[in-house]
Amino acid sequence: MVVQKKRIIIIDDHPLFREGIKTILNRKPKYEVVGETGTGREGLQMVKDLKPDLVLLDLSLPDIGGLNLIGDILQSSVKTGILIVSMHSKIDYIVKSFQYGAMGYIVKESAADTLLNAIAHILNGDYYMDTSVSQKMVKKLATLPAKKSISAKPGYEALTPREQEVMAMVAEGMNAVQVADKLFISPKTAENHRSNIMRKLGLQNTIELVRYAAKIGLIDIDLWKE
Repeated sequence: MVVQKKRIIIIDDHPLFREGIKTILNRKPKYEVVGETGTGREGLQMVKDLKPDLVLLDLSLPDIGGLNLIGDILQSSVKTGILIVSMHSKIDYIVKSFQYGAMGYIVKESAADTLLNAIAHILNGDYYMDTSVSQKMVKKLATLPAKKSISAKPGYEALTPREQEVMAMVAEGMNAVQVADKLFISPKTAENHRSNIMRKLGLQNTIELVRYAAKIGLIDIDLWKE
């Protein structure tokens, strides 16, 4: 009896990371990578055309924020499961991912076994997270209204997903060069994002940005203590 393979699309802007995931999945005869791309727009079109069983989605994309893409994917293919594979481990990103419709969340540093476990759970209709958070807690987070998010403030919500990423990094003490290296953008682009953040939030300097980030729960202010 021939078992029908589960069809998977990878949306991540790092080619080497996509290759690594494909290598892992190609070892499993029950999975088939039917598409891959580094942009959200191309990924969404692939989902519309191919209707995969699962999408592995990064939150940091060059054109469309991964969080915004979740709803578009589900609208295009309601039976497609979404597993977030991200470098971010902050609760705000995790909570929002489940709120918006993702069924799993793992960080990029996770082992291959974690990735495969996450895929198996989601394809079976279960939630998955590779932290100590239980299935019950994940389901609870998924039912919270968006306004309960720890960072659901009017000013913060006005930022684009990329600006939210940059804000978190600046608040943690990164300079423009470090942010650029982390997000694979130019230092000038990173500085432009920082300027836009300050303007939108009405902040004058980095100290005010840090205080704002701590107030909305985006960072742990204890990280700044000696």
